[in-house]
Amino acid sequence: MSFIKVTEQPSHYRHLEKMSVTEILANINKEDQTVPQAVAKVIPDIEKLVAAIADKMLAGGRLFYLGAGTSGRLGIVDASECPPTFGVPHGLVIGLIAGGDAAIRKAVEFAEDDREQGWKDLREFNITEKDVVVGIAASGTTPYVIGALQKCRQEGIVTGSICCNPGAPLSAAADYPVEVVVGPEFVTGSTRMKSGTAQKLVLNMISTAVMIQLGRVEDNKMVNMQLSNDKLVDRGVRMLMERLQLADYDTAKDLLLKAGSVRKAVEEYSRMA
Repeated sequence: MSFIKVTEQPSHYRHLEKMSVTEILANINKEDQTVPQAVAKVIPDIEKLVAAIADKMLAGGRLFYLGAGTSGRLGIVDASECPPTFGVPHGLVIGLIAGGDAAIRKAVEFAEDDREQGWKDLREFNITEKDVVVGIAASGTTPYVIGALQKCRQEGIVTGSICCNPGAPLSAAADYPVEVVVGPEFVTGSTRMKSGTAQKLVLNMISTAVMIQLGRVEDNKMVNMQLSNDKLVDRGVRMLMERLQLADYDTAKDLLLKAGSVRKAVEEYSRMA
């Protein structure tokens, strides 16, 4: 059976230019509502990938996201938010994009077509069997990503993938493939839409679940978050007041800032008590 890109099939809607703005927005929203349902169908596959990542990271490994275009940018966003949200070191979760950092803001033509470059980019970080690489590509056919995952498997490195086409070549290159089939896009082939949303949802699930497994969350709180702005400091103070039943805001704030995180503040307070 030949591989068919569902993501490239014609939109269910015609003559978009003749729609009113209300119709455009309503129809986009209608399509978007199907995305969580598609994600729900592959939770067992996401669970397997999360377990594999957590095992490696608990043993001291790192998580790499690798993609091109929108997929690459989504991986970078997820990786960049792990340190401030969960207090993990920069470099524990790493996002790489075809074309390098310049491609984050501006498309680098044909960068995704280089089958060898993905592995070269990973080698810059001295990747080893301790690490995990998750390839992200809506189409499931991006050479930059597929080539890297195939090389990783040859080197004994655990691999996962996220794509939006069933039976994709990318899935065949991964140990733990996740295929979220969201169907044709509202604008034909514009995978920054439903496919991008699906990938973002899956990335949220992966990183959050892994970080919880790593002990970076207590109850439902980001107790290890970085205190990098006034909003986060205020959030941390209120967490501390609730956790320690402190009535005085300034006392809690002083304790938090001296400790550097909610978790450390709780530990310091417990020693003092």
